[in-house]
Amino acid sequence: MRRREFIAGLGAAAWPVAARAQQRSLPVIGVLHAGSPGGYAPYIEAFRAGLNDIGFVQDRNLTMEFRWAESHYARLSEFADDLVRRKVAVIATLASTEAALAAKRATNSIPIVFSIGADPVEAGLVASLNKPGGNLTGTALLITAVVAKRLELLHELVPTAMLLGFLVNPTDLAGAKYQTRELQVAANLLGVRLLPLNASDPSEFETAFAALVRERAGGLLVGGDSLFSVHFDQLATLAARYRVPAIYARREATTAGGLMSYGARLSDAYRVAGTYVGRILKGEKPADLPVQQSTRVEMVLNLKAAKALGLTVPNTLLVAADEVIE
Repeated sequence: MRRREFIAGLGAAAWPVAARAQQRSLPVIGVLHAGSPGGYAPYIEAFRAGLNDIGFVQDRNLTMEFRWAESHYARLSEFADDLVRRKVAVIATLASTEAALAAKRATNSIPIVFSIGADPVEAGLVASLNKPGGNLTGTALLITAVVAKRLELLHELVPTAMLLGFLVNPTDLAGAKYQTRELQVAANLLGVRLLPLNASDPSEFETAFAALVRERAGGLLVGGDSLFSVHFDQLATLAARYRVPAIYARREATTAGGLMSYGARLSDAYRVAGTYVGRILKGEKPADLPVQQSTRVEMVLNLKAAKALGLTVPNTLLVAADEVIE
């Protein structure tokens, strides 16, 4: 082999090694998510967009390691411990209070940016919204706060119903606790009774609907758990089959054929979480970054689903809706 060819060959062989070495030197973001990739892909893109806003691009000047619990909350602690062992620069916990709590138990030194639906102060994640203290900050999605409003909207749509079901994932301990509490207060004010229905796996959805019909409940409120957020199509299909008026936490449910949704805009919260991660990478401390509360909520109505159920949607709901699917 000629000397020039030999040197060129060495250079070509060195490029992959150099690229791998450079990648290993980049800061690593550990993303701990309670859900699954398919159900949250658009929101992860919003998270990346937030990072881009601060000048960070995946695989260019940072890398990301994802841990998806697939709605199996028992795995969150294991995944959090693994990210700590890998000495990631920041941990982003998304879509679950339980994920944030698992990360907090795993480390008090690595910065943690959360995006949750519960009150982060009440959950014990931060000292206060304005001055979080410690190594955690993030965004609060108002999932728990709007669950009472969701019940009011369902009651307005089916005002004669005195018993309304509430589908909850019992393995999401924090989410189930806070949402059930808020719902019970709202139910007492409206003069209706709640029928709690548990499902920790999609195979249990139909059993829950069968119980709902057997008890003659007039409607169903689907909780904001990540399990339900990735199986809206199945839930909407069951609601149509059993002829149950149902309200969901995310608009994807109505586009999948569901009747109504009311909830926070997850993309906004995920983008803010991304910007917070970027700011921390640039040297800011979580203790100095106030928790941001998502104030944008949207209501979507599916008139085709309402017609199939024989429901007349009040004008008050039509006027209030951000989007109406004809």
